Amino acid sequence: MKNPEAQQDVSVSQGVRMMFYMMKPNETSFQTLEEVPDYVQKATPFFISLMLLELVVSWICKGKPPGRLDDALTSISAGVLSRLPSLFFRSIELTTYIYIWENYRLFNLPWDSPWTWYLTFLGVDFGYYWFHRMAHEVNIMWAGHQTHHSSEDYNLSTALRQSVLQIYTSWIFYTPLALFIPPSVYAVHLQFNLLYQFWIHTEVITNLGFLELILNTPSHHRVHHGRNRYCIDKNYAAVLIIWDRIFGTFEAENEKVVYGLTHPINTFEPIKVQFHHLFYIWSTFWATPGFFHKFSVIFKGPGWGPGKPRLGLSEEIPQVTGKEVPFSSSASQLLKIYTVVQFALMLAFYEETFANTAALSQVTLLLRICFIILTLTSIGFLLDQRPKAAFMETLRCLVFLMLYRFGHLKPLVPSLSFAFEVFFSICIAFWGVRSMKQLISGPWK
Repeated sequence: MKNPEAQQDVSVSQGVRMMFYMMKPNETSFQTLEEVPDYVQKATPFFISLMLLELVVSWICKGKPPGRLDDALTSISAGVLSRLPSLFFRSIELTTYIYIWENYRLFNLPWDSPWTWYLTFLGVDFGYYWFHRMAHEVNIMWAGHQTHHSSEDYNLSTALRQSVLQIYTSWIFYTPLALFIPPSVYAVHLQFNLLYQFWIHTEVITNLGFLELILNTPSHHRVHHGRNRYCIDKNYAAVLIIWDRIFGTFEAENEKVVYGLTHPINTFEPIKVQFHHLFYIWSTFWATPGFFHKFSVIFKGPGWGPGKPRLGLSEEIPQVTGKEVPFSSSASQLLKIYTVVQFALMLAFYEETFANTAALSQVTLLLRICFIILTLTSIGFLLDQRPKAAFMETLRCLVFLMLYRFGHLKPLVPSLSFAFEVFFSICIAFWGVRSMKQLISGPWK
């Protein structure tokens, strides 16, 4: 049995290799689930490094950044929200897997065998293909997955635009593995399968030659994110594109891909990005007559309607011209800089919270999560130029000072404690005055 403490550190070499699913069985095989590192959390510096590299390469090759600031902030916000539940409890994917393993497993494959490792790689990737496909073909599952497709840019930050809801349906497709694959092996591949999908969200890599025949690549995944008619419901793979080739869902990249949802939601508000389609299903469910039609609203495709085939009609998908203009924030450059500063401060507290979860009380943990959600919502309001944005930001800064004073948020650099308080006091004064002016003269006058 390996020493759990020895397994917690990930070297730079391992960090780079885990982002491309190139770790070896002998360095990622663990006897117990408790020994398995949180590779996703440890990947944060590699996410940042690769995004900076993408920025540099894009500037050199194209003379422009790979995306827009407002869209990137929204994508990272979604990623932050999707990770918050794990601060309180183990994911449902692991909980249900362990339950089936402990009560219904048929036999026990050895945890330290390379054959078990490679079999799990194939099993998790195959399970992901079918989960991903159903997430596009079943409306209630699409309600979660659509978050990831709502970005109208395509860059590495888009990979972080993850759903809060998706995990509550994805676990179903991995449960057959629990009949014979140890949970510790499954937990490793569940993370690597997710991490691999990060680097394929980019436009700076064009074609990878013969690898395009076997692997899911940026070219293949650009098609998956397109809203062109030829892109819809194609290329569901995570790592191996062979699943799409086998099951008839493969499509090669040809004409220029236009990204995003077929019906853009035009917002940077994180709560709406996460849940807007769920609200749409709710209203459509009650507006649709007949029990079987209501049932179909939930379990047939997002494009279904009475009298239509299960997945809807392809001719009803809006045709793209290639001249579409992505939705952008009308906020001033100064306001965007302000949101970046506040976002960076929030991210620092977010990372510190994950690093010290065991040492924090449940009350402090809950208050920090509420502050993080409030911060993301307020930034979304500011970018959307919502009428209540100034009031929301005033409230958020007040909450920060209260949590700071009562010790629920601690200074990242103790010597800057006074500067933090002064800065947020100035923010409260500024946004408070702005709120009063808006009450008198109307929003953003």
